[in-house]
Amino acid sequence: MIDFHTHILPGIDDGSRDIGQTKELLRQAHRQGIHQILATPHFYADRDSAGHFLRKRKESLEIVQKLSENEEWIPEIKAAAEVYYFPGIGKADLLPKLCMEGRLLLLELPFAQWTSGMYRDVEEIVEKQELTVMLAHVERYYEFQKDRRIWESMFELPVYAQINAGSFLRHGKRSFGIKFMKAGHQVLLGSDCHHPQNRPSNLKSGRVVIEKKLGVGMLEEIDRRGGLMWEHAELFTEKK
Repeated sequence: MIDFHTHILPGIDDGSRDIGQTKELLRQAHRQGIHQILATPHFYADRDSAGHFLRKRKESLEIVQKLSENEEWIPEIKAAAEVYYFPGIGKADLLPKLCMEGRLLLLELPFAQWTSGMYRDVEEIVEKQELTVMLAHVERYYEFQKDRRIWESMFELPVYAQINAGSFLRHGKRSFGIKFMKAGHQVLLGSDCHHPQNRPSNLKSGRVVIEKKLGVGMLEEIDRRGGLMWEHAELFTEKK
């Protein structure tokens, strides 16, 4: 089981404040059977330089990795970032440094009506930069799309949709996620965990709802896709 969206690295964003909170989030993940975690601290290009962010991420990741020297139960962790959209991001040469192993980009889009400019930027990331794009917590954008033509066009691109597991625990968001997956969109799951109590690791709880509503086959497909993405993100610029 892979968690593709977390804020477990201590002291880098609005997620874990310290190594104690990080250890508790990792314990929660371990108890659920999560074996791989993508650490995705927030990156805002208008607030931080890529160089400064990468130094902070490296230092924070090293602190966490030291835990695994004595704690074998700690899941495998890879580093990326939750990169917030900015105009012109399609041409930004800093993106590979913010990706998982230089290939998989977790992109957060604005909570507003998407525009043709946003679409063109995402298209350029995929087609010109040849990165694999995973759109963060897609269930949180839908209500803002009064004109759904760009939404529909966005998901005709070879992009992947990350859905927060916790959304399946809330009726309104649950309905969106179920319909979205029934429509055949290619989904990856994340907890988007920030805090052991307020925003915990809850991947397993969301998966229980998915299995109940859509069957174990849907989870098997999500896990198959996630496993391949974890090992071979470079192969996923085009949908399989």
